Amino acid sequence: MYGLAECALDLAFPPPQRGVVTDRVDRAQLAAEAIAAPAAPDDPQPLRVVGCGQPLPGYQIRIADEAGRELPERAIGRVEFKGPSATRGYFRNPEATQALFDGDWLDTGDLGYIAAGELYLTGRSKDLMIRGGQNLYPYELEEAVGNVPGVRKGCVAVFAVPDPGKGSERVIVLAETREADAAKRAQLRQDINALAVDLIGGPADEVVLAPPHTVLKTSSGKIRRAASRELFERGAIGHKAAPVWEQFAGLALASARGRLAQLARTARELAYACYAWTMFGLLGLVAVVAALVVPTAAWRRAVLHGIVRLMARLSGLPVTVTGRGELPEAGTVVVVANHASYVDGLLLFALLPKRYVVAAKEGFARSFWTRRLLGAAGAHFVERFDPQRGVEDTRALAALAAGGQALAFFPEGTFTRSPGLAPFRMGAFVIAAQTAASVVPVAFHGTRSVLRADSWIVRRRPVSVTFGAPLSPDGTDWAAAVRLREAARAEILRHCGEPDLA
Repeated sequence: MYGLAECALDLAFPPPQRGVVTDRVDRAQLAAEAIAAPAAPDDPQPLRVVGCGQPLPGYQIRIADEAGRELPERAIGRVEFKGPSATRGYFRNPEATQALFDGDWLDTGDLGYIAAGELYLTGRSKDLMIRGGQNLYPYELEEAVGNVPGVRKGCVAVFAVPDPGKGSERVIVLAETREADAAKRAQLRQDINALAVDLIGGPADEVVLAPPHTVLKTSSGKIRRAASRELFERGAIGHKAAPVWEQFAGLALASARGRLAQLARTARELAYACYAWTMFGLLGLVAVVAALVVPTAAWRRAVLHGIVRLMARLSGLPVTVTGRGELPEAGTVVVVANHASYVDGLLLFALLPKRYVVAAKEGFARSFWTRRLLGAAGAHFVERFDPQRGVEDTRALAALAAGGQALAFFPEGTFTRSPGLAPFRMGAFVIAAQTAASVVPVAFHGTRSVLRADSWIVRRRPVSVTFGAPLSPDGTDWAAAVRLREAARAEILRHCGEPDLA
């Protein structure tokens, strides 16, 4: 699980009795592009990252880049959260408090990504080491080792490196010394390990005695543990360091390359978002004109259906549709789909034949333009919060279904920015049971990353739409409708790639 003091402990927790979940990630792509792409089955050295569960009820977690923009699924960034027990700041430390917040979001200082609604941590901004389930900090051991006779004071770095064999981390002590005698060097290692046993509960996995000026430092004299670890992993301990100007030049070049690559990615995303909204705006204007001037309801619906299909095609989204042949061509049918983004409605309307009536929330009817557009497209507005109105809307839709009308619902009712399949409302399934209609479950996967709630940035991300096999009610009563709902929801949950919030 994942928790932190700034959240009064718990923030994310896995479902009860699920056990540990690990994600096999392509190590090279993670390092080069900050993307946690799934590793190939034959990858000999995948990076295994442990899942920390989903946010607890009432909390939200997001992954953001350095500019505070929310990142899509599997992109590595800063782990931020908000919720009812988030701290208001640090006691009498306004500067640290200001650095803690990114708008309404609290920056944890950790790095990670979200996949299928699960939080995965990939790194820590602090120097915490984990070995054998223990959280170990380097500072006290570094200071103690620096006081050992024969070790250069202030020239010790303690860090951890992955241990693939044990699935844990190895603690490395890198200490500078001028001692050349083999026996005295062996004694230094013993003395250092004795200190490690006292301070961190066990000996270091490896003590590396290096010549002076090996441990890397900042210009102000602070130990650069990450850089020293990289030196150790490259096997470059003891090699003569490059001149300072060359090191700075290399760092500047690497930083410039990374910044340019990041700017290029951001520019591509913003350019696509501008294109998408321009295209939606122009075609939306055409749709409004069509809704106002096309004389008959059937013609208006046909024109709007064509415009929406054109929008979906021009959007350039890589959409994969599976099982569309399961959709009955005739008869009474009720389609139910999960709802993660406004993109779902666009794609569902584009993929379904013109004979379907989509149930839309009553809020759209309060705006003249959305009322005219959706009404011309054949949408039926339903009330989500007034029980009496809800019963009346269900009866009206049941009458349409009894007359052979095909219907489409988003039974979650609405969507939020956080991933997860919410509980289903009963209306669609009561209608199907009462009218002996087939229920076709449709699962959208990836649309939340295309256009997330509370955001106007449209991203070009792969989307999959899976049509399930038709489900037939086994009765006309409430119990039959509940069984129908559970079967349809289970099928959608299997393909939507998001956690079960019910």
